[in-house]
Amino acid sequence: MSEIKTPREVIELARAKGAVMVDLRFIDMPGVWQHTTVPIHRLDEAAFEDGFGFDGSSIRGYQPINASDMLILPDPTSAKMDPFTQHPTLVLICDIVDPITRESYARDPRYIAKKAAAYLKQTGIADTAYIGPEAEFFVFDDVRYASTPNAAFYEVDSVEGAWNSGRGDRPNLGYKIPHKGGYFPVMPSDTLMDLRTDICQILMELGYEVEVSHHEVATGGQCEIDTKFLDLLSMGDQLMWFKYVVKNAARRAGKVATFMPKPMYDDNGSGMHVHQSLWKDGKPLFAGDGYGGLSQTALHYIGGLLKHAPAICALTNPTINSYRRLVPGFEAPVNLAYSSRNRSASIRIPTYSQSPKAKRLEARFPDSSGNPYLAFSALLMAGLDGIQNQIDPGDPFDKDLYALSPEELEGVPTVPGTLAEALDCLERDHEFLLQGDVFTKDVIEEWIAYKRENEVAVFAQRPTPLEYELYFAT
Repeated sequence: MSEIKTPREVIELARAKGAVMVDLRFIDMPGVWQHTTVPIHRLDEAAFEDGFGFDGSSIRGYQPINASDMLILPDPTSAKMDPFTQHPTLVLICDIVDPITRESYARDPRYIAKKAAAYLKQTGIADTAYIGPEAEFFVFDDVRYASTPNAAFYEVDSVEGAWNSGRGDRPNLGYKIPHKGGYFPVMPSDTLMDLRTDICQILMELGYEVEVSHHEVATGGQCEIDTKFLDLLSMGDQLMWFKYVVKNAARRAGKVATFMPKPMYDDNGSGMHVHQSLWKDGKPLFAGDGYGGLSQTALHYIGGLLKHAPAICALTNPTINSYRRLVPGFEAPVNLAYSSRNRSASIRIPTYSQSPKAKRLEARFPDSSGNPYLAFSALLMAGLDGIQNQIDPGDPFDKDLYALSPEELEGVPTVPGTLAEALDCLERDHEFLLQGDVFTKDVIEEWIAYKRENEVAVFAQRPTPLEYELYFAT
């Protein structure tokens, strides 16, 4: 797909593709795409300046009802044709503006990402932050759940799930994937090869470069598809498209996909390792002669990530379920340390290539359950704080951190153990996010209040099935 830059080019694309509708998409604060759709005749060049009205009070994290009138302003560079709609539909990602002042809306997560990219240039440190997430996901054949005053349960199923080896199907064709045995087996054990290829083909038709596709570690349909790195804002847009394509391609195949970090007990959850690098004037800034082939700039960036990780977890791991995956010694790196090659460290320095252009670092604790614009912006702001204040990351850990004794791990900080703890950390440590007016105090306060009221407090009031197993007979 050729690059679209102007409203006129968007209208020409819509005409060439026979579009009959325009889908206007924007993101709410928790991180879910919202949309409203208008007939194609409403899209003229003026629409990109005038915008379209909507009720902001009905969107999570947006305006209160007494100031609810808002505008969505289409970004012409985001134009793509929807690959799933029955009728040809043009999709435009939109920004949020105030209808009276015409100013960008401070709580719009995409605007925050734009400000983060602009602040990076303002510092003079670099002009581009490249982001490369690896968003894992599960594909199930069936999912059922309920939470009512007198009952609570969930059940997921997959034809390849280890628990189905004894299922009474006639015939049961076997080849179930064992728990933690899903990394790289070929068909027929890997039942999702064709679906992943469908997803890859759609992503490439949308203009995104796919790098790899494979089954992941867990039984029951865990997958990973990686795309080439992009600048921060573009990757935020791409990750929203990625999740949309994965979910709808699975639905079209009669399956269901989820990016929930920990949908099953006793097997690996789904993370989102985030590769990061800074560039200036077309040159990489993270390559050097320091540890792991890194520059001092990169090491200070790591220092910022490690220092602020407990706070940014509230944005990079923003759900209660996120902390079912962040369990010490089990699967995800919870120890705030860095290392070359070592996947048990929360910050890893990949060593696949010695090219300076490939030099980057990988934050391994995030997941994709939240808002990518906020998560990527928070990671960048933490790293920049490390560079600006020359934060020493300390000594690297080249040992298996999962195997170390409590005495050996003494003094090594960890990520928070719950969402409530992460929100407390963010409440205490967020000044670095306010630099350059990237995040505002209002955004931080709204995020914390929303999460505490709608997730932490709600969860605290509900008994779980495990509590019956543990306590019913007491």
